[in-house]
Amino acid sequence: MTSCLGHGLAATTAALQAERSGLKPCDFETVDIDTWIGEVEGLDAVRLRDELFRFDCRNNRLALLGLQQDGFEEAVFDAIQRHGPDRVGVFVGTSTAGILQTELAYRQRDPTTGALPQSFHYAETHNAYSVADFLCQHFGLRGPSVALSAACASSAKAFGNAARMIKVGLIDAAIVGGVDSLCLTTLYGFRSLELTSRQPCRPCDQARDGISIGEAAGLALLQRDGPADALRLLGVGESSDAHHMSSPHPQGRSAQIAIRDALSAAGLRPDQIDYVNLHGTGTPSNDAAEGQAVHAVFGDMVPCSSTKAATGHTLGAAGAIEVVISLLAIRDGFMPAGLNIKQPDPAIRIDYLTHSRQARVDHVLSNSFGFGGANASVVVGRGA
Repeated sequence: MTSCLGHGLAATTAALQAERSGLKPCDFETVDIDTWIGEVEGLDAVRLRDELFRFDCRNNRLALLGLQQDGFEEAVFDAIQRHGPDRVGVFVGTSTAGILQTELAYRQRDPTTGALPQSFHYAETHNAYSVADFLCQHFGLRGPSVALSAACASSAKAFGNAARMIKVGLIDAAIVGGVDSLCLTTLYGFRSLELTSRQPCRPCDQARDGISIGEAAGLALLQRDGPADALRLLGVGESSDAHHMSSPHPQGRSAQIAIRDALSAAGLRPDQIDYVNLHGTGTPSNDAAEGQAVHAVFGDMVPCSSTKAATGHTLGAAGAIEVVISLLAIRDGFMPAGLNIKQPDPAIRIDYLTHSRQARVDHVLSNSFGFGGANASVVVGRGA
């Protein structure tokens, strides 16, 4: 995981356990919005291999930076050697891919014809499939590859896609995750929806007023036959009620379906979940609806928090990085705090953590709920 909290798992864990946010006032590119963002440091210095330079854009540089952390790249090459390049898939979520590259190219249009510069490669940058294609080309993979763009549920859904491919025997392993990077379209788009906060976002706070947008790469290697003590993907639940283009169902009806289906797929009861990583964006309607859904399934008996106050809302990558955080909670025995909260909303009747808690964690449920009613819940757990 690479985000505004730092590069790699050690930096992420240190920040979460210290209850430190990576958000800062927005100073991205030419954006003039009074809001806070979660920006990954060092992306301008990342260089793609010469033969892959046509893929060069902020999103693919972020993907490469993510690959280079924690021995992940080496683990993928090991899996390819064991299974073969046809038996390793790629399933990655994103919302805007490399749209920033198009925004930059439009500044360089020919003043007479309006033509974009010849150096602009739409298919390898802006195209939603570009990040999946880049990963395939980087590793020389020939297995199934899918880019999912289901708003903020994109990379959580990637886990379900990959697991189904492995279950039916089409592949033996998969790179699974999400990569999404900052761009002007996203920042101004959410501002036009009046969803960006002028302060660091504060999920589940009584006075919450919007999101802080971030960027991140979250990646996992999912394998059919991993080590006995490996952390495990236990279940994925997906649903869509298409209630509204941007607002969730007020009672979280479809979110409840995703949660219950994930628990069913994992073969777990609600009381066997030790911690819930909420979608928790910090908008009034999202947190209220998710609070109703979580309370309907778990009551107020399971500790919950949203880590978006630390990372920002990384949109298409949010599901993946929050699965990684859930796995860290299991590995390191802690439940991360929901930061920036001053007064918990009494209408959200859950056990919301305002401080990190050290405890053994065996099973975690992570929620990702997107525009248009696209919902996904992922359950992960400890190995043998």
